[in-house]
Amino acid sequence: MKFAVIVFPGSNCDIDMYHAIKDELGEEVEYVWHDADSLEGFDGILLPGGFSYGDYLRSGAIARFSNVMKEIKKAAEAGKPILGVCNGFQILLESGLLPGAMRRNESLQFICRPVQLKVEAPHTMFTSAYEVGETITIPVAHGEGNYYCDEQTLAELKENNRIVFTYAGSNPNGSIADIAGIMNEKGNVLGMMPHPERAVDSMLGSSDGLKLFKSIVHHWRESNVINA
Repeated sequence: MKFAVIVFPGSNCDIDMYHAIKDELGEEVEYVWHDADSLEGFDGILLPGGFSYGDYLRSGAIARFSNVMKEIKKAAEAGKPILGVCNGFQILLESGLLPGAMRRNESLQFICRPVQLKVEAPHTMFTSAYEVGETITIPVAHGEGNYYCDEQTLAELKENNRIVFTYAGSNPNGSIADIAGIMNEKGNVLGMMPHPERAVDSMLGSSDGLKLFKSIVHHWRESNVINA
């Protein structure tokens, strides 16, 4: 399986994402610049964290107009797995690939620490390696991670099991319904504020994030290799 790590001006977690895929997961990966006009040949798309375009206007508000976003939307329509982490999640929201919006943390403080997450939807292409209700440890690092959506959207997310992760115990940013990660209707686009790419080895404090990437690869092989 071959992944693309999308790099915007201001991305700063692209190297972490690349390391997680190449060195910990053992799969192919390449950096792809924001002005790319094709994602042909890539099986999975990863939008890393950071401060794309300096987070001017709003986080992700300018990145949504990048040339590569047209290709990311095509990949989403084609059913390819797309993961947006932190700023990547914010870009997916701004681009309309996921519903809702991101607000500043309730404390108005930047937060950087490990948090506990509950796996709410373990039967997705991103979470099949986790157990039902499993609690995992993944770090967060953000100032605008307070996810918000209207009541109708929240009801739809709950009804269709599209809330993938919630914060277990304390909610670090005040997000509605303790939401830490959601996916789209087709189940192939996931946005989450915690950083799984920073939790891929016990030496980093946790390897719980590695299961997320293993889940993606397992799903891809089941769909494209075994049945080919």
